Order: sequence, then C-alpha cells, then structure tokens
Amino acid sequence: MQLRNYSPRSVITYSGLLSKVEGDFALSLDCITNQQLKDYLHQRIIIEKISVSTINQTISAFKILQVDVLGREWEQFKIRRPRREKRLPVVLSTGEVEKLISVTQNLKHRAILALAYSAGLRRGETQMIKPTDIDSARMLVRVVQGKGKKDRQTVLSPKVLDLLRTYYKIQRPKIFLFESQGKKGVHLSEKTMDCIIKNSAAKAGIRENVSFHNLRHCFATHLLEKGVNIRIIQEFMGHVSLKTTAIYMHLVNVQPSGISSPLDSMDI
Repeated sequence: MQLRNYSPRSVITYSGLLSKVEGDFALSLDCITNQQLKDYLHQRIIIEKISVSTINQTISAFKILQVDVLGREWEQFKIRRPRREKRLPVVLSTGEVEKLISVTQNLKHRAILALAYSAGLRRGETQMIKPTDIDSARMLVRVVQGKGKKDRQTVLSPKVLDLLRTYYKIQRPKIFLFESQGKKGVHLSEKTMDCIIKNSAAKAGIRENVSFHNLRHCFATHLLEKGVNIRIIQEFMGHVSLKTTAIYMHLVNVQPSGISSPLDSMDI
C-alpha cells in the first residue's frame, strides 16, 4: 500500500481490518477461502450490524492482499460489494453554526472550528494545515495532499484570517497551525479534534450528533443556498465527481415563494 502511495490512514485502516479477519478465523489470511470470507462478511452485516462502509473497506483490503501480495486473480473470488445506504448528512443552519463557534471561548478551538467551516476542510486536513498554507495575499487556503493525495485550494474568510492572526501571535506554532498543548511541532490528535466540536455543540445547545464532517456539509450547503455555482463548490470540496457534490442539492433550503416562474418573463 505504501508503494501504491496509499495514505497512512488507509494503510492503518486496511491493515487493521485484515488483522481482525485473521484473528476472527484464527487462520492465516492466505488460507481463508472465498466462501469463508463471504459467510464472514454476511454475518457481520446481518448479525453484528456492521456498516456497509466497513464491509467495503474489508473487501478492498482483502483484494489488495490477494492481487498485489499473493499474485492471485481477483475474478476467482467474485465478492460483490453491498449497496451503500443513501443517507442525507446532518446540516446545521447558519445560525446554529454561528452559535457553535461563538460559544467556543478557547481561542485555538474557535480558530479550528471557524477555519474548518469557512473553508470546508476535513478533520484530517485541519489537523495537518500549516501556517504557510494560509495565503493571505490571494485569500486562499491551500490543502496539501488531502484525501486521495490531492492538492486543492479553497476560500479564506477575512474574518477567519483576523482570528488566525490573533491566534498565531499568541501561540506561535512551530510546524502545524494547530499543535498539541506543550508539544511544539506535534499536531492535535483526532480525539482532541472530536472533543472540541462535541463540547462546543453541547454548549450551543445543538442536539444533533455533530462531527467535524458536518461542518464540511454545512459549508457546501450554505454556499449552494447563497447561489454559488456547484462546480466551484466541487473544487473547494476536492470532489473528483460532481455526483458527490450534488448530494447537497437535496439539502438546500429553497423557498418556492421567492422564486418566479420562467413564464413570468414571457410576453403572453
């Protein structure tokens, strides 16, 4: 996986899933048969209620093992992937996002939430962001080697820039923009990032189960509601396919009363 330039996170995830399969069978991975794996995945879906995403990741990991490591033909396994559930993400209103950020008293935490929402960043991208990635001259945020090992640029809010400047003057981070307390050069952990947004959501009285990715959903949806072209949003989000971005069309709060019919402009 490293030779194929998989992200460190994918390497850890896939290796962990394969280790679990081997541990559950108490059998070397190269000895597990096609039918055994199918029965195993079926049990995990039906009985253990494991997510479709985890099942698909397990299949992907097993395919890498069989094809790239053991040199076997994948066709002989013929493991079909289960259909993914079509669930709409939770999107907060602009008022709820404003409250979530405003109730966050800790300067670093507020800067993290404001930047993640304002630029549509993933949790991992926010973790790894560096001061040099904030381009104040062009008012852009550079995302270096984001998901899929892709670079992209997204919007930098003037308000966030002011907040980041205040934060930077006080904290003086060494490598990453947001570093662990007392550990210069070490970025915040995923657990810390999750705690930050959970605590702020609780203080804001938001009942929904809010995660960092929800802020990203809010970013895209709120831009659509403001009339920003969906292809521009696709670039900001770093989506390969427009279909991925198009899911936010279902979340946009459209008021029919404020829209005129195309007939209204006709002379009839």
